[in-house]
Amino acid sequence: MSSVEPPRPVSTRRAFLSRGLGAGVVAALARSGASAPGDVLPSGLAFASAVEAARALAEGRLSSLELTRLMLDRIDRFDPTLNAYVNVLSDSALSRARAADDARARGESWGPLHGLPVAIKESFGIAGVPQTVGLPSLADHRPAEDSAAVARLRAAGAIVLGNTNVPLLLWDLQSYNEVYGTTNNPWDLERTPGGSSGGNAAALAAGLGYVAVGSDIGGSIRTPAHFCGVYGHKPTLNVVPRRGQIPPLPGSPPQPPTDLPVAGPMARHAGDLALALEVLGGPDGDDATAYRWTLPPPRHDRLADHRIGYVLDDPLCPPSSDVRETLEAAVAALRKAGARLEEGWPDGVVPREQFETYWYLLSAFFAFDLKDDDVEEERARAADPAGGLDAQRAQARVDPHKHFLAASSRRMVARAAWQDYFRTHDAFLMPTALVAAFPHDHRMPMEARRLATPEGPRAYRDLMFWISFATLTGLPATTAPVGLTRDGLPCGIQILGPYLEDATPIGVAAEMADVVGGFRAPQGYEA
Repeated sequence: MSSVEPPRPVSTRRAFLSRGLGAGVVAALARSGASAPGDVLPSGLAFASAVEAARALAEGRLSSLELTRLMLDRIDRFDPTLNAYVNVLSDSALSRARAADDARARGESWGPLHGLPVAIKESFGIAGVPQTVGLPSLADHRPAEDSAAVARLRAAGAIVLGNTNVPLLLWDLQSYNEVYGTTNNPWDLERTPGGSSGGNAAALAAGLGYVAVGSDIGGSIRTPAHFCGVYGHKPTLNVVPRRGQIPPLPGSPPQPPTDLPVAGPMARHAGDLALALEVLGGPDGDDATAYRWTLPPPRHDRLADHRIGYVLDDPLCPPSSDVRETLEAAVAALRKAGARLEEGWPDGVVPREQFETYWYLLSAFFAFDLKDDDVEEERARAADPAGGLDAQRAQARVDPHKHFLAASSRRMVARAAWQDYFRTHDAFLMPTALVAAFPHDHRMPMEARRLATPEGPRAYRDLMFWISFATLTGLPATTAPVGLTRDGLPCGIQILGPYLEDATPIGVAAEMADVVGGFRAPQGYEA
């Protein structure tokens, strides 16, 4: 089968703004009068952007029932070998699609996603649908109500196709578990699509939905996007509410605000991230009584107007040569297109210190599963002078609270250093991961796993390095596809942006697509 090229999106900032930012997104699309994306429908519909599909729905050139049936037919056709979806909600999706079409016929609009089929990471509750995070003990758990993210997508008119696979308790960068099995990468079924939002990334890459909602604490949106050649956005901390997601486990008492994990969108096109983020973002619960959230526009109109820093290599975690050369080619293309690029870490950013602080806080976050009987063993592991990061992880799990507070203070110092940089710069480019998608490797403990590179094997935990800076600081970061490695696997670049200015890294990603190309469909998933 031949590779199918999707319709090329218009991804300049003006098109990006008119299609994705501000209130009344679909109305703005209809006012734009653009017809080119619709001209390729339905032949290129499976890989069209969410914005293109929303425009076709709004203009009556396509019904939600047709679009939903197409997605369900493709799931039936392609997902048996991918195992991206774990619960497909065919009946409810078709029923809601009919209702969406009836509402449109009456002149009603449900919102910017009216009639658009979307995917949901299995960790986000969907009322009445299994939510297990791979735990056999939760096989019968069905939440009584939608999570905040799902409720917002529905309120904006989305059609929920089903939920997608994750690793056990979301704690892996591969997506497999005892309940639902293993998810495969559509670029190579022998390789992982990443985790923990790997089901989302595989579904999007194969044309099995238009937008997906995922979560990220250890690169769980960005790494799967990189492995599958799609776009993923880790929003600024606390922009998107996580209510109704596991963890915490069902029945847990109310949890305090967290410093690291976020929920955010994934898609095949950069502008779709903004479209979804405006739906998903904003305060939840009691906070919504007084607070409002607005997505500021991108800082500049053109790629050449941005001042962009970058680092593509570091002695602490050098990328494999095949990933590095793909990223170098992308940066060279950006420079040729007129982008103002400056190489080097920002002043005040000390990579080792920031990564170690991230590792400490991440380890402390997951201390909830440490049993009282294991505390002394963990203390002995922490005291091992040769223990390296494993000893640091153990230390974080048993340290007194004052040490956690000190690490939290270092986190804020790190954010301040990046924010100082973003007063004179607009974005910062770096790798998403040191390798492209790798063959499935489910050996336990995870420390036994090794990542094969042309330069030799690497530690599995090295996957955590490049994603750590945005997570530690709470900054927004977008992963955007920029090409294929010499082995024909997708490679994405990570774009960090200023705190609360999520549209700037998304906008840079959209502008980059005009230079280095954006999403391309994997071979064999023809429309």
